[in-house]
Amino acid sequence: MTVTANDKTDGNKSATTSSRRRSVLVFVPLVVFLGLAALFLIRLGAGDVSRIPSALIGHPAPATVLPGVAGLERNGKPVPGLEADSFKGAVTVLNVWASWCVPCRDEAPLLLTVARDPRVRIVGINYKDSPENARRFLARYGNPYAANGADLNGRASIEWGVYGVPETYVVDGKGIIRLKFVGPLDDRVLKVQLVPAIKAAQADR
Repeated sequence: MTVTANDKTDGNKSATTSSRRRSVLVFVPLVVFLGLAALFLIRLGAGDVSRIPSALIGHPAPATVLPGVAGLERNGKPVPGLEADSFKGAVTVLNVWASWCVPCRDEAPLLLTVARDPRVRIVGINYKDSPENARRFLARYGNPYAANGADLNGRASIEWGVYGVPETYVVDGKGIIRLKFVGPLDDRVLKVQLVPAIKAAQADR
């Protein structure tokens, strides 16, 4: 059997085509993965972490028990930690914070503003921090917390579904979580999200 030049050319073309097809197929899973990832981010709020939904909304707050930040005082009295019933009986704003968290410094004045409302109780979870640094932070930026639990290993924060500090929650007087906000508070968030959630929780008491 005689192989002509045309046969060799056709064979080369076929091999090249097959090689290209294999190369394309290698990238198909990557393209599919990237597409699904993009869709996932869009469904979560176009990548805005403050809009990440929480499965805890509408459910009882975790029964969080944490010791107080060692040596922390407010008005000359030791600031207590968190007890299992810390989120019942009054509308409570829980703020997860740390001294090493730069955005926590920016939202500190707003928390002090909220704390002036006698109908609202501000409590904190001090996340993976040292007592010395926590006390120094609050001495500089103000202490709005009626109670403050020291979550040294971060386990309690996991129960709350914390993504990172700062995070803020509104819990009604029955101990039901009404709002979760991821990220630092600002004037707009205070006006559009936090205050309305507090008022709604107060109205349902």
